[in-house]
Amino acid sequence: MARLSQYPLELRRRAVRMLAEVRPEYDTEWAAMKTVASKLRIGTTETLRKWFPQDQVDVGARPGTTTEESAQIKAMKKEIAELKRANEITKAAASFFAAELDRCPRTPVSAPRSTELCAPVLARRTVQAIG
Repeated sequence: MARLSQYPLELRRRAVRMLAEVRPEYDTEWAAMKTVASKLRIGTTETLRKWFPQDQVDVGARPGTTTEESAQIKAMKKEIAELKRANEITKAAASFFAAELDRCPRTPVSAPRSTELCAPVLARRTVQAIG
């Protein structure tokens, strides 16, 4: 499970806004990111470098998968995995109970031979083996 960010969403938005505002004052985008990251006490400049393009995707200025879409995809993948597990359990249970139906019932010692009691089951197995 992914850990939650140590930075609040509002700090992320503020950092991205500040970066957009101060970018023209610096020669490189990296220098602007470094300054904003140090002013807001963001651990590394790389963190801010990742936030900026994602914010552009979220507002529609850049193509890509938005944060909301990523969350939906993650939830759907989790649901698919759960459904696959449930499906496997259902298949295993179905095959178990189908095998139970094919087994001959246990009979007391005084009962007729088990082949006479299991004749329909044995006939079914023979037909399945031939066909």
